[in-house]
Amino acid sequence: MKKIFYILWAVAFILGIIGVGMRLMYGHEPAAYGSRVVWGLWVAMYIYFIGLSAGAFLLSSLVYVFNIKIFEKVGKLALITALVTLICALLSIWFDLGHMWRAYEVITRPNLPSSMMAWMIWLYSAYFILLIFETLYAFRIDSGKYSGEELNRLKKRLKILASIGIPLAIAFHGGVGALFGVVSANPMWHSALTPIFFLVGAVASGSALFTAIFAFFWKNKDSEYFNQMIQILAKIVLVSVLFDLLLEWAELSIALWMGTPAHTAGYRAMLFGDYWYVFWIFHLLLGVIIPVWLLATKGKKPIAIGWASLLVALTFLGVRLNIVIPGLINPRVPGEALAYIHPRLSFHYFPSLMEWLVALFIFALGIGLFFIGNKIFKLTEDTENKAL
Repeated sequence: MKKIFYILWAVAFILGIIGVGMRLMYGHEPAAYGSRVVWGLWVAMYIYFIGLSAGAFLLSSLVYVFNIKIFEKVGKLALITALVTLICALLSIWFDLGHMWRAYEVITRPNLPSSMMAWMIWLYSAYFILLIFETLYAFRIDSGKYSGEELNRLKKRLKILASIGIPLAIAFHGGVGALFGVVSANPMWHSALTPIFFLVGAVASGSALFTAIFAFFWKNKDSEYFNQMIQILAKIVLVSVLFDLLLEWAELSIALWMGTPAHTAGYRAMLFGDYWYVFWIFHLLLGVIIPVWLLATKGKKPIAIGWASLLVALTFLGVRLNIVIPGLINPRVPGEALAYIHPRLSFHYFPSLMEWLVALFIFALGIGLFFIGNKIFKLTEDTENKAL
């Protein structure tokens, strides 16, 4: 089974490298987005991975801030998961940039304080630096090389970093939601609920990914610790998925009940347009109904919890696609779609082969980084944690 996995991973990585080569050689030309639909698969992946990172990081805070004992053994696993998914998120948006090699100018020449995107990039940078230092401190504490006053000093610094990280994680992912929410020209995004929707989605998807990793890769599945921990994680996933569904229902029902045509166009495209299956099959059926059923009826079985969580984590990309694409594919002015006819002026979008291959590379790279980290640091082994 491992050989099959390694072969599939190698094929995905090689194909992904081909896509990256196409992106570097031909720029945006092979991509399917254009002057009308300006964001596509990579932007959806960016907010997807950012949510996974924020959700995993908030789980780590249960150890390093709130001192919840049962989470001690998985603190470093949560931090590495947050770091790997953050790298994937930054790669996703980097490939989407028109001038990839000038991305540093968002840091060196920000349009503060009026630019929400500039604020978001600064928050990412701060979060990335903090996450690296927090991870280093966590591993130093657990190395067994420190004791006495020096160990206490390291623990204190780690707790300070983790405490700063909580509002920072909330701020930067809420900032992603705000980046969409402040676009008043797009009624589908322009909502005070959008940042909250992003945060709850981060907890749901991030906790689901972490639970799937724990369920499938934890070494000692016969231990009492594994059985207790998997049950707690299952409850977190179930509650967060249902809460996310509640917010989604509130947004959809209010918009569709008495909304103007401009306000409801994006939602109608999401529910009944060309990509209806992303919402009804990938998100609602595979990402909500089946996982909730598994967690509610077979929640005592770790394998069921693992598969339910994996479904939530994977299909949440559909949620992010349903935020990005439907808000862009509807003309703002009657007749706009027919005023000028050109492939780059189309209101239709489906990712091109190059976009899929680059996405494959990012997923394969993330999986590879996690497996290397797990191999080196033994993140999924039932060892004593000295972090508290």
